[in-house]
Amino acid sequence: MKIAKSAGAVVTSLGLVVGLSGLAGATSGVIGDTGPSSNNQITSNRFTNANLLNNNNLNAGQSNNQSAHSGSATSAWNTTGGGASTGSTNNSNNFNVSAHVSNASGSSVGGLFNGDGSSSASINTTGPFSNNQIFHNENNNLNVTNNNNLNVTSSNNQYARSGSARVVGNTTGGSAITGNASNSNSGTVNLSVDN
Repeated sequence: MKIAKSAGAVVTSLGLVVGLSGLAGATSGVIGDTGPSSNNQITSNRFTNANLLNNNNLNAGQSNNQSAHSGSATSAWNTTGGGASTGSTNNSNNFNVSAHVSNASGSSVGGLFNGDGSSSASINTTGPFSNNQIFHNENNNLNVTNNNNLNVTSSNNQYARSGSARVVGNTTGGSAITGNASNSNSGTVNLSVDN
């Protein structure tokens, strides 16, 4: 009897890569007691950039080669011959793979844009003919890229052969029985990705 069995599963995940720039905290400004014809300006700028990249490669592969042979049995040229029987052959293979990948999504990194970015500004007690301005600029940019590659391959080659049984040339011969030959294979694969 010969049994060859191999099973493999590879799960790789390149998860979260986030680039952030310009995360500003709370800003405040006050201008007061300025002279006439003055130019008063308060400017607040906040920029947030986030890049989310998920590369998921899930590979599950199986290669199964099986072969089974039972030997031959002979009862021959006896005055009283007994029975001839060969042994049973059997092959069995089982392949189970379960993989789960959970990546950070855009909603889970949304908190990056909800930091303490409050701004307050006031201009008071300025002179006549003054130019008073308050500017608050906020820019949020989120880029999400999900690359999911799932690949499952299965190759199964099985062969089973029962041997021969012979009862010949006996004055009194017994029975001749050959063994059973069977192959069995099963595979279950569960792959899931949450982005």
